[in-house]
Amino acid sequence: MRVVIAIPARIGSTRLPAKALAEIGGEPMIVRVWRRCTRVRGAARVLVATDDRGIAAAVRAAGGEAILTGEHASGTDRIAAAVLGDPCDLVVNVQGDEPFLDPASVETLVDSFTGAVAQEAATLAAPVRAVGELYEPSVVKVLVGRDGYAVSFSRHPIPWREGLWDVAPEGWRRPVLPVDPAGYLRHIGTYGYRAGFLQEFTRLEPTPGERSERLEQLRILEHGRRIRVTVVAEAGLAVDTAEDLAEARRRAARETT
Repeated sequence: MRVVIAIPARIGSTRLPAKALAEIGGEPMIVRVWRRCTRVRGAARVLVATDDRGIAAAVRAAGGEAILTGEHASGTDRIAAAVLGDPCDLVVNVQGDEPFLDPASVETLVDSFTGAVAQEAATLAAPVRAVGELYEPSVVKVLVGRDGYAVSFSRHPIPWREGLWDVAPEGWRRPVLPVDPAGYLRHIGTYGYRAGFLQEFTRLEPTPGERSERLEQLRILEHGRRIRVTVVAEAGLAVDTAEDLAEARRRAARETT
């Protein structure tokens, strides 16, 4: 297979504006992600798809390929535009806020498309390690069927389990602790798409669940298509908030000492 890794990066991140250019370990975060992706065995091409000339310049200065794609509704639309015309078989979408991405996890995702499996899309998940992750909306949870395909994704804890919530006297719902997080999976936003399906996906009509949860992968499920899920040991560190960025900088500092 010809495998292309595409990293969407926009300048106007909602929670942490311009985070793609945030310095981590002496270089912009997007450059760290690009470097990690170049270590994925078997990748024929690694590119950054962006709406910002500053991001593109940072990647090119490091020796990488960056494509200016203009405005798009989502990262998936952005990478679909960037790879249009490339005769690839598989497109891997790696989020631009994964500065400690494990290249082996991407290789595992790619391997899931080999053999007799005729899947159109695949993604990664890892065990939830802390109770707080169950209640954090930025940590997306995924429910996986016995066949290895996603049943649903949600920002809320799924599946439901007695004791997850209680009703406070004032009427607000609150977590009941302790709660055992064992058995829950958190979604890792790395995807693999057959090239043809990626272009088809961008043409599918947005769906109610996608709009409600703000999770575009639900569009695939709500249109009756499937996403295979590969479970890896650890989720890594995604930078969504200022606190995440501070932790990423601490981790990068430890790596260099």
